[in-house]
Amino acid sequence: MAAKEETLVINYGTVTTVKLNRPNVHNAMNIKMMEELTVFFLQLNNEKKIKLVIIQGEGKSFCAGADINYMKNIAAFGYDQNFQDALNIATLFKAIYECPLPTLAVVHGSVFGGANGLISACDIVLAEEDTTFAFSEVKLGIGPATIAPFVIKRIGEFNAKDLMLSGRKFGSSEAKSIGLITSFHKGASLHDAVEVYKKEFESSAPGAVRGTKELITNVTNQKLDINEEIKYTSKCIAKLRQADEGQEGMSAFLEKRRPKWNKG
Repeated sequence: MAAKEETLVINYGTVTTVKLNRPNVHNAMNIKMMEELTVFFLQLNNEKKIKLVIIQGEGKSFCAGADINYMKNIAAFGYDQNFQDALNIATLFKAIYECPLPTLAVVHGSVFGGANGLISACDIVLAEEDTTFAFSEVKLGIGPATIAPFVIKRIGEFNAKDLMLSGRKFGSSEAKSIGLITSFHKGASLHDAVEVYKKEFESSAPGAVRGTKELITNVTNQKLDINEEIKYTSKCIAKLRQADEGQEGMSAFLEKRRPKWNKG
């Protein structure tokens, strides 16, 4: 009997890492991996102890997109089954985007097709300098549909047209210039950059970070007029000031000590 494939390796802690684990196929996403990723991110909705979630890939690449065999098999089924499958994939990207915890993608090697949906749904993306990106769907006769809402939100309409219509490959420098990634790093400096972010999130109040992420998401997506935005944002800061973390943080600052959540 063949060994059961472990598509994800998850290490739980204050900083929790989830590693894509199909290195023999450059971590191409099959149904099992996508389902497990969705379950993982949805379960974080009520998580209180984790301060940062890092997603990365095992082996030579972060992720080469969707598994070709999986795509070929699903394409042979009817419209209804293809529609449901697409909804399932879109739900994964939505679960990452709506995760209440800060998310950090660390990428290298190849980031093709649907992998760009994974990183576009994350809050911060760090890349190795020699990473190669591509919206390669048109080369396969399909389109980057389910990732589009998250990618276009991140890089804008005309950058999306350039890259999605041509399907061309591009590097970390261009990915940074259009906002697909936050920054890129050479060699060991990528590890150092990750460590900087880990320390920053470990020293920040977890409730305040989540509240700020919710604030940004709501201001961006709710399409409020300016008067409604003023009311909403005023309510947010009033709530955060009155919360235990707000009181502790201001007291610690005045008393010149570390707040209780900062164990560093």
